[in-house]
Amino acid sequence: MTLGRILIADDHPLINEGIQIALRVHQPGYVVDVAGSIADAEVLIQQHNDYRLLLLDYELPDSNGFNGFFKLQHLLGRVPIAIISAHDSKQILSAARAVGASGFISKRQPLDAIVAAISMVLRGGSFFPPVDDGADEAEQLRKRIDSLSNAQRRVLMALAHGDLNKQIAAELGVTEATIKAHLSAIFRKLGVTNRTQAILMVRPLTGAMP
Repeated sequence: MTLGRILIADDHPLINEGIQIALRVHQPGYVVDVAGSIADAEVLIQQHNDYRLLLLDYELPDSNGFNGFFKLQHLLGRVPIAIISAHDSKQILSAARAVGASGFISKRQPLDAIVAAISMVLRGGSFFPPVDDGADEAEQLRKRIDSLSNAQRRVLMALAHGDLNKQIAAELGVTEATIKAHLSAIFRKLGVTNRTQAILMVRPLTGAMP
């Protein structure tokens, strides 16, 4: 009997293979699945209801910054998501905390360290490398993002990518009036008054990072 499944959403074969082999040795009770895109991950999540962890490369071609994170978070509910990335700037780390990730794991670490971080998240903990600056700002942004519903998060990310209300409505399968209502709630929760201010606030989440 297995303990559940772990999903790796990453399009780098060598990274996937290394993590899979290490998990089979150190976490033999879990089945490990691999997806090369957000779309593939969505299919697997809809097929299986026993995922215990998602390891997500937020730079997948169809992720659009953290928009892919929000899509998969909506499907997974309370299942922890750990970001894995070769880029570990303070800005990205702060953004990962803000959106509610359970961890941030740098691909530049030794494989043993990566597996140790994964094990920590599987046990219900969190793992983030220490960040000296910007902790307060990240925490404030995290609280504001937490106050948004899943639909509002997706609207916000689409807004940040320059989509019009009509485009966002089509993507979510709702009316433009619903999108306007979401935007009003988003502005209120973020403490801003217009689209430009909202976009500037969440710029670290859009993937447009140095």
